[in-house]
Amino acid sequence: MTSSSATTVHLAVYDTFADWETGYATAHLTQNGYTVRTVGLSREPVTTMGGLRVQPDLALDELRPQDSALLILTGAAGWDTGDTLAPFARAARTFLDAGVPVAAICGATAGLAREGLLDDRAHTSAVSFYLAATGYAGGERYVEVDAVTDPGADGAGRLITAGPTEPVAFAREVFALLGVYDEKKLDAWYRLFHDSDASAYEVLQGE
Repeated sequence: MTSSSATTVHLAVYDTFADWETGYATAHLTQNGYTVRTVGLSREPVTTMGGLRVQPDLALDELRPQDSALLILTGAAGWDTGDTLAPFARAARTFLDAGVPVAAICGATAGLAREGLLDDRAHTSAVSFYLAATGYAGGERYVEVDAVTDPGADGAGRLITAGPTEPVAFAREVFALLGVYDEKKLDAWYRLFHDSDASAYEVLQGE
């Protein structure tokens, strides 16, 4: 029997979090047997960049890596305007150290850079100089791609990173990491939602 932690994905939520950046990932995870639970700094409601009010399912101090298949961090103004969101970057460290993967997009990549989590891992972001401004030491590991997954090493969890304009590529990496689709269907999913290739729909339907 599959444990609940193997099918529970945690989505970090905080004021001004960029709700569009994980819409593809969370919608299709939910459609494929995963439960998405939101985690905030507290259980107090937050407001997304799109103006949606979200009530977190749990507070950050209740979050444990062993209860999760993946931690997702999105962009938000707070990543670049102080250290309010730094606890989420520290949580990402705890996840990675425990061998549980993390996926970060947009400004969350800068938060991970400040935490030192990108110094020794392949990663990407909006542009290389955005991360360079954090003063991190991982510039040589920056990859000019839409999204990338670092495989981890010595028991560390895998890390997905992406820039703010790549929610579809970000979702593709999440699905590949979790084994949501086989290789053929994953390619078809990406062609359908990234390239509007209608022929890919038949592959996704198993025809």
